[in-house]
This record gives sequence, C-alpha cells and structure tokens, in this order.
Amino acid sequence: MAKASTPKVEKKGGSSKGSGLFAVIAIISCIIVGILVWKFIMGAPSNFENAEEMINNGAEAGHPIPGNYLAMVYKGGYVVPVLMGLFLMAVVFSIERLFVLNRASGNGNVEAFVKKVQAQIAAGNIAEAMAECDKQQGTVANVVKAGLLKYEEVKREGFDSERAEAAIQQEIEEATSLEMPMLEKNLVIISTLVSIGTLCGLLGTVTGMIKAFSALGAGSTPDSAQLANGISEALINTATGISTSTIAIIAYNSFTSKIDKLTYSIDEAGFTITQTYRRMRARANSI
Repeated sequence: MAKASTPKVEKKGGSSKGSGLFAVIAIISCIIVGILVWKFIMGAPSNFENAEEMINNGAEAGHPIPGNYLAMVYKGGYVVPVLMGLFLMAVVFSIERLFVLNRASGNGNVEAFVKKVQAQIAAGNIAEAMAECDKQQGTVANVVKAGLLKYEEVKREGFDSERAEAAIQQEIEEATSLEMPMLEKNLVIISTLVSIGTLCGLLGTVTGMIKAFSALGAGSTPDSAQLANGISEALINTATGISTSTIAIIAYNSFTSKIDKLTYSIDEAGFTITQTYRRMRARANSI
C-alpha cells in the first residue's frame, strides 16, 4: 500500500504547483487586461465629443458622446481598471473551479454512483464495486476505491471489527486529504474577492463624491460638469464593485456546496464499507 500511495502524493504536489502558477498568472493577466481595456477601448477618442482634440493635441477626454456607456465607465476614474481586473478575476477563477469540480465529479451522476457502489459493497461484490470506481474516475471514486483496497487487505489479515474499521477509516481519510486540497484550491481567492470588490467599489464611491463636493464648493457657481463627473464616478465604481462581489459570493457558495456534497458522498460510502466488514466478521464468528 505504501508503494501505491507514493505516485499519488507526487502527482498531487505537481498539480498543486501548477494550480498555484495558474493563480499568479491569472491575477496579473486580469489586472493588465483591465487596465488595457479601460485605457484603450473605453478611453478611445471616438467615445468622446472632443475626439479631434484628443487625437491631435493629446487633450484629456471631455464629455462622453450621449448614450456611449464605454466613455461613461471610463470617466469613473483610476479605480475602474482595478475593479475591472477584480471582476475578470472573479469570472476566470469561477470558470476554473467549475471545470475542476466537474472533472472531480467524474463520469455520470455522483449520487447514482454512490448508491450503486453501496449496493454492491453491501452484497459483498467488492471487485464489481472497484470496477465501478474505475469507470467513474472522480474524486469520490478514488477515495472509495482506496477504502475498498484497504477492506481487502484487512480481510486477508483477519483484523477484528474494531481494528478493521479504524484502518479503513484512516485509509479513507488519507485518500480524502490527497483529493480535497485540489478541490478547495483558489476558493480563498474567490472569497477574498467578495470583500475586496466591495471595498474597492466603496473607495471609488468616496473619491467620486469628493470630486462632486469639490465641484459644489468651487467658487460661487458650481462646476456642473465636474459635479456630474464626480457623481458618475461614484455610481460607476459602486456598481462595478457590487457586480464583482455578487459573482464571487455566488460562485463561492456554489462551489463549497458542491464540495460538501462530494464529502458527504465519501462519508456515505466509507460507512457502508466499514459496516459491511463488521457484518462479515459477525457472520464468520457465528459459524
């Protein structure tokens, strides 16, 4: 058993390093893309009324063309590209976790697989149950197969029920500890985006309101253009921050619920394995 588990540990370690590298690259890429989109797409001269001045003289962006939402978002200020980067992160990591968790679920429905395996284990068809695990090829199947292999081992050794139950449970826990980190990887990033998105949106709101109140206090006649820009900046940043947090919290809750479901399926199958061994020993002792 020790020889069989060594490649699994190395495999998970390599996958963990690859996932960590992906996270770093994804974060940097999302921030860069957010800045480029804000600067060159939303801030394109064609989106503003003084397009010729911006192109010929390098003037600052003036009033957005009426109905041009790209220009309106651009006027949200320097917090916008940061919020856009965070929004992209929430989308990218949600897609990445969705792909990983779908792959971890294996082939077919997990609940149907667990019920089928439970029935085969209860009937003493261990070989058939392991064959089903090979077909499923998911996280639950990997852990259940590890428990079944330990079941066969303790059965050959003739362990009593208490020792066998402890050995099988330990094997299942060790197999689970190898599988679960990959499922929970990057969830901390998604959960962090919930708070960061809200805080950055609030920061943009505050800076926008500062500009708005500065326009109100400038001289005897308030600068209506600056006032409008300040309010627009505040609202745009608020909306972007809320959108980022909303996507992140929905994704986080959805993924944690799916992981809990996989863990529950493992516990169900593990309980069936230990109880089957206990019944088998009880029948052997009664003969």
